[in-house]
Amino acid sequence: MAHDIINPSGLHDPVRFGYSHIATTAGELVFIAGQYASDADGHVTSGDFTEQVAQSLENVRIALAEVGLDFSHVVQLRTYIVGHDAAKLETVGTLIGRIWGGRPPTQTLLGVAALALPDMLFEVDAVAVRP
Repeated sequence: MAHDIINPSGLHDPVRFGYSHIATTAGELVFIAGQYASDADGHVTSGDFTEQVAQSLENVRIALAEVGLDFSHVVQLRTYIVGHDAAKLETVGTLIGRIWGGRPPTQTLLGVAALALPDMLFEVDAVAVRP
């Protein structure tokens, strides 16, 4: 299957970490790699869980915009939470609700012991469908 790999200039350069931000297919699917609360250099922007979730979702928005899509095109999320608990689930639900309202995409949530960088508390990847 033909595909393109894209790394938006509005996000940090992920190649040194061994991945790319976006893969698009010749068909309808667009895959957004795990996004975390990263700055332009790939450093974690905050130690606060809520701020990390918000920045991670903003980074998903930036990646989608790079290929002419928005949150309405997302059909699946996979979220990863370090030290998952009910309060963190509520935070994620609230922030996702602000974006998708009563029609959020499918989602798999995984509680994990750690993520790629020591300060990461949250990561999300997405699958979108081109209209």
